[in-house]
Amino acid sequence: MIITELYNGQGLGNQLWSYVVTRTIALDKGFEFGIMCPNKFKGKSFLELDFGSKVKGGQGPEGGPPISMPESISHYFVEKDTWYEKYYCDIRDYDPELLKIEDNTKIEGYFQSEYFIQHRKSEIRSWLRVKTEFDCYKFSKDDICILNIRGGEYKWNQDLILRKKYWIDAISNMLQINKSLNFVIITDDVKYAQALLPQYPAYHFDIGKDYSIVKNAKYLILANSSFSFFPAWTSETVKYIIAPKYWARHNISDGFWACAFNLYRDWMWQDKTGALFSFDECMTEYEVYKKEKELNKLGARPPKEPKSSLEIAYQRLLNFASKNKNFLFDK
Repeated sequence: MIITELYNGQGLGNQLWSYVVTRTIALDKGFEFGIMCPNKFKGKSFLELDFGSKVKGGQGPEGGPPISMPESISHYFVEKDTWYEKYYCDIRDYDPELLKIEDNTKIEGYFQSEYFIQHRKSEIRSWLRVKTEFDCYKFSKDDICILNIRGGEYKWNQDLILRKKYWIDAISNMLQINKSLNFVIITDDVKYAQALLPQYPAYHFDIGKDYSIVKNAKYLILANSSFSFFPAWTSETVKYIIAPKYWARHNISDGFWACAFNLYRDWMWQDKTGALFSFDECMTEYEVYKKEKELNKLGARPPKEPKSSLEIAYQRLLNFASKNKNFLFDK
C-alpha cells in the first residue's frame, strides 16, 4: 500500500495534489492506496473522495517526519527539495525518484508536477467530480472570464502577492482573444479584490462553489495558488488560461521558477511586462537558465537554527512594518 497524510496546515490545493499523486502512483504500480487523517480533508463538503484502504496506526508532528509508521508501512519517502539561497526560496522540480518507490511506503511532499498524473487525466476527472448541488454553471459563458484572485495571507508577502499590473495586463490580453468578455472575480478575499479592481464584481461563495466556478469557466486568469490547479486542469469547458510566469516568484524572478514543477502545459504564461509565453517557450528559456546559473549544483534547504522568543518577536515586528499597502495596488 502507498499512503500519504493530510495535514491541517495544507490548503485544499496541496491536499488534492497529495491525494491524486498517491492514488495515481499506486494505480500505476498495482498497489493499494490509503490516506491518513482523511477527516482533515478540506473539500469533503463538495467532493466525495475514495480514500482507499484504511490506514491503521502511525503518528507524528504536523508535516512529518513520522514518529511511528502505520501498520504494514515499512518505507518513508520525502520529495527532494532544491534551495535557491540567492532568492531564499524552494525551486524544486519533478522528482523521478518517487516513481521508484516500493510497496508499503509513506510519501510526503508537494508533488505538484503534472508528469506524475497527465496520463490519468480522465480517471482523475472522475475522482474529483463535484457534487451536483455545488456544480455551478452560472458563470460558464462565452462572454465571461473568471479572475481567481488570491488574497488572504498572500497580501503580506511582497514576493508572492500578484501586483495589480498582472491582472490589468491579463485582462488586456484576454480581450485580444475575445473582445466581448466581461470579467468576474472569484476570490478568498472579497475586500481585497474589491479594493484592487473595484470595476469588477467580486464573489466568495464557499470553497465548493468557488472551485466549481473556476472548473466550469470558459476563460480563466489565475493566481499563483495551488487551489486553482485541479479545477482548471480537469475543466472540460475552458478555452484559454493565463497564469503568472515563474509562479510563486512572478514578481522577482530573473528566470527561475518557484517551483519549477509549476510550469504546466496548455496554459499561457504572462511575465511582468504583460507578454505571453507558451509552455514550450518557457521550457526552452528555463533550460538555458538552469545551465547558466548551474542550478544542478544546488542542494536541499539547510536546517534552520532555532530562534529565541525575542528574535521571533522582532522579526514579526519587522514583517509588520514592511507591509506596504501601495505595493499591493501598484499599477
